[in-house]
Formats: sequence, C-alpha cells, structure tokens
Amino acid sequence: MSSIAQKRSTRLAVFSTGFVLLWLLIAAVPFLWTLWGSFKVQGDFFSKSDWTYAIYGVRTTVETGGAFTGNGYWGAWVEQEFWRATLNTTIVVVSTVVISLTLGTLGGYALARSGFRYAFWILMAALVFRAMPHITLVSGYLLPFFQWNLWGHLPTTIIVLVAINQPFTLWMLHSFFLNIPKDMDESAMVDGCTRFQAFRHVIIPVMWPGVITTGLFSFLLAYNDFAVTAMLLSQENQTMVPKIASFLGTTQVEGNVMFAVAAVVSATAPLFMLVMFFQRQIVSGLTAGAVKG
Repeated sequence: MSSIAQKRSTRLAVFSTGFVLLWLLIAAVPFLWTLWGSFKVQGDFFSKSDWTYAIYGVRTTVETGGAFTGNGYWGAWVEQEFWRATLNTTIVVVSTVVISLTLGTLGGYALARSGFRYAFWILMAALVFRAMPHITLVSGYLLPFFQWNLWGHLPTTIIVLVAINQPFTLWMLHSFFLNIPKDMDESAMVDGCTRFQAFRHVIIPVMWPGVITTGLFSFLLAYNDFAVTAMLLSQENQTMVPKIASFLGTTQVEGNVMFAVAAVVSATAPLFMLVMFFQRQIVSGLTAGAVKG
C-alpha cells in the first residue's frame, strides 16, 4: 500500500510541476519578453528579419549607442504624460474600491442576517445585472451625462464603475458573512454592543480576509477597465488603459508602439506587487468563501 501511495504522490508532484512550468510558459514568459523588449527600439523588438535582434539589441546599439534604452519610458511618462493617466487611474480605482466595499459590507451583512426570502431574489437580480455586458450599461448613461454636462469627468465614471461592480461585491461579501456564526453578533449585543458596534468591532475583524479578497477583485475591475473609461472620460482625464490604446495610433494618427510597450510594463508591475503583498489574506479569503461552516 505504501508503494502505491508513493507512486501516486510522485505522479501528483510531476503533474503539479508540469502544470506550473506550462503556466510559466504561457503567462510569465510573454510578460518577461515584453519587459525585456521595452528597453529596445521598435526596430529590434518588432524585427521581421531576425527575432534575435530583440535579445541583442542590434539596432538599439546603432541608434542609441547601447544595448538598452529608456526612450520608451521617457516618451510615455514625460512626453505623453502617462503620469497623469496613472494619477487618474489611482483616483478612480481607490474611490471605486472604497465605495464598493463600504456599500457591499453593509448590504451583504444586512442580507446575510435578514432571514427573509427576499434576500435570495435580491442577490439573483444583482448577479443578472452583473452579468450584463459593460457596454450595455454604459450606453444607458451616455444620454443623461451629455444632457447634464457630466460627461468626461472622473466622478461620473466612478459612479458607473461602482454600479457595475456593486452586485459582485454584494454577492461575495454576503457569502463571507454567511460563514460567520450569528452567535458572535448575539454575544456582542449581550455584552452591551449595538448591532452596528457588533458589526464594526466583532464581525469585520473576523472576515477581514474576505474584505481584502473582494477589494482585490474590485480593484482589478476598475484598474483593467477599458469600455467604461474610454467612453465616459475625456482625453484630459484618461486612465491608463485608454491612454495605452492611444499610443498605438489610429488610421489618421501615427502612434508609437514602444511608448505603449513601456506603459504596459509600467501598468502591470503594480499588480504583481499587490498580489504579493496581500497573498496571505487572499488565500485566507478564498478559503473562507469556499468552505462553509
């Protein structure tokens, strides 16, 4: 029996290692290649004659005098003011996450503790609303925003992103609250706490990993959004994703692809740092949401 178990354990280890290597090949290698290429000129990174130019920087050396160059980053951040798009993205993302989590925790807690059947139908309606394409929801906002002269501003975009994200936030946090026994609320209120004090001082600290996990998903929604921000924001208030798209140019305007490559690397790096910083809370939150009891 021990030999059979050892063989299964070996097979599982081989399968797991192979899966990780496949993931690295599919996901990590393209990013590392883009990171490397962001320090080259366009003639090297997009060379059709010899792909090794992107490795050795043949044309980069000819044009700049070195195998690496930061012209792409200088052009994106300084010449094209990508820093402004980064600032706008920070405002939109932080506002969306804070508002979504505030409303989601209050609403999710109320639905989890209500005990009424209408809570289920509210959550079902929320999921249907969340499943709708973003472009459909944005189209409904365009006319009133134009009529009331609200188009192009950051607050209106934040409102739309919160409206899109709130059903998902409400559903996730409701699931986390269901995993917390009601006895904790009752014990806190027996000790003299009000319902809100029990929620704030007892329940929230227990489900903090769930709040972090939900906040991360809300962050990714706002951070990676293109449809909403591209349609509702003016050129001066662009966030990072529409700004990167503008670097590629159009049929009428010539773009600079290396600016886009440098901006993509700049926009991706914070995501790695965020996940690494909150990895313990994310794992705890996902585990708490998956196991009920």
